[in-house]
Amino acid sequence: MPEPAAALGPKPAEYDAAWVRAKYDLERDKRLRTDAVEQYVEVTADFSHYADDPYCEPLEREPVRDHVQVAFIGAGLGTIIAAARLREAGVTDIRVLDTAGDFGGTWYWNRYPGAQCDIESYIYLPLLEELNYLPTERYAHGTEIRTHLQNAARHYRLYDNALLQTTVTGLRWDDAAAVWVVSTNRGDEFTANLVTISPGSLSRPKLPGIPGINEFAGHTFHTSRWDYGYTGGDETGGLTGLTDKKVGVIGTGSTGLQCIPFLGEWAEKLYVFQRTPSTISERNNRPTDPDWAATLKPGWQRERMENFTRVTAGVEMDLDLTDDGWTRKSLELAEPAVIRETARLGREMTPEEITDLLFRLDWEAMERLRTRIDDTVTDPATAESLKAWYRINCKRLGFHDQYLLTFNRPNVTLVDTDGRGVERFTENAVVVGGVEYELDALVFATGFEVGTEFTRQLGFEVTGRDGVRLSDKWAKGMRTFHGLQTNGFPNCFFLGYTQSGVSPNYTHTAEERARHFAYLVTAFLERGASTIEATREAEDSWLTAMHEASEKPKAFYAECTPSYLSSEGDKENPHGMLATNYGGKPTDFFQMLADWRAAGQLEGVVIR
Repeated sequence: MPEPAAALGPKPAEYDAAWVRAKYDLERDKRLRTDAVEQYVEVTADFSHYADDPYCEPLEREPVRDHVQVAFIGAGLGTIIAAARLREAGVTDIRVLDTAGDFGGTWYWNRYPGAQCDIESYIYLPLLEELNYLPTERYAHGTEIRTHLQNAARHYRLYDNALLQTTVTGLRWDDAAAVWVVSTNRGDEFTANLVTISPGSLSRPKLPGIPGINEFAGHTFHTSRWDYGYTGGDETGGLTGLTDKKVGVIGTGSTGLQCIPFLGEWAEKLYVFQRTPSTISERNNRPTDPDWAATLKPGWQRERMENFTRVTAGVEMDLDLTDDGWTRKSLELAEPAVIRETARLGREMTPEEITDLLFRLDWEAMERLRTRIDDTVTDPATAESLKAWYRINCKRLGFHDQYLLTFNRPNVTLVDTDGRGVERFTENAVVVGGVEYELDALVFATGFEVGTEFTRQLGFEVTGRDGVRLSDKWAKGMRTFHGLQTNGFPNCFFLGYTQSGVSPNYTHTAEERARHFAYLVTAFLERGASTIEATREAEDSWLTAMHEASEKPKAFYAECTPSYLSSEGDKENPHGMLATNYGGKPTDFFQMLADWRAAGQLEGVVIR
């Protein structure tokens, strides 16, 4: 157990590992809650409008009752890449469904001011060479990303036969006909030989279950459904509707970092309610250099993408093509640092020495970020509250060049809840520590559902062979083979965070899974088969591999400040990120899939 705050004492002048560990433990324990992910509430009932689509006019059409070869549920980045690879393999009978009014997934929904990718555009935006496109800046903003994804959908004719503004309500396997029956809220009921479920992990908004949340009478909205009718302006700013408003924002994660500078610029008064500060590294965005672009050779994007994943996984030292905050952190803190220290010592390091070295290097990196805050934020108390006290990988890295400067504005107040979060709401105020902060409007930058049951996030039931429901089969956690298939649900594939190796660059993860998916579908079609299904033995074997790979990250996150990465501190949550991601290096997972395909035996998969 950590020492009490009073016993911890002030920060030592020099590095003191024991003090740092006690400080980290203290800050973690402040934020641990017995309700973990259940502290958040679904966007239902009073909040159901938070899931509405404000970006398109309702489309009327007749119900569809037909048959397609492949149905994709979800029209986001993962689907676009996977469907593109199917098109390239000669599969033409494709249908894409999505609740949204257009393609784009998370980039369709998230249109808040300042929305921007935190991975270099040249490896985050998919299919750049295929579309002969280069992003206009190193870290593209949301409008450009959304436009590119929609252009990719057009390029691969994914709009043909698509059913947008359509919510799937049920998915049922017909064993006699060997097809899936797809039902929707538009009265559709059609069949498909193959279905692919790709709901995305950043599309279903979540809200904090704070007492009195239904009582607040001011204007509210979630960042994924930004209300420009109230704020004025657009994704580039100009929020003129806020110039006479007292505004609050809850959430200081990646979304908060990006939208808070715009709220601070335009609101008469802005209160930022913080439970846990993020790490804030420099972004240093810049326009794409045409001279650099002219040097690119065919295959450059995949090479750059693979290099980024190798560097961030700690398996590449000699070449860093992106040279950004992600890769520099990895080169400083991971296996390359151990190799350098081993060479300096002239001998192998003990496990204890390696642990101590990496902990100290992590502390030094965090100290640089904390010093940056002192150098940027003028009010010492505010600066202190903005400092993160946890290991650098406990939360997703944050990058921004205006966020910290926003707190130097006289109209912006940081309300640090010291890990406790907002206390309660009244009709016109947010209460923290007994103090009421009166507001005209409140913005929820509280992210999306992660760590809840798959079918809850999906929003409908999947019923497989013999009437078995996916919610029942996965009640104690996902059961897949390589994250793409599950026994008892033939001809059904999963894309996204379903027991997969995950690169910080999700596009690379989606690309590798799309290649594997296209291989499986091609094998199925070439054989003129009726079903393709993972065996129970292959599923069991993968679960064993998943369990073994998760031991190290579970131990790491047990010491972390709670976040969605650690299921808000519930390390045993069978539906959390630790259970649904392969805990080993993503490079190992991607190579595993490549080797499996190269063997050509389809081991663990039965095609009938």
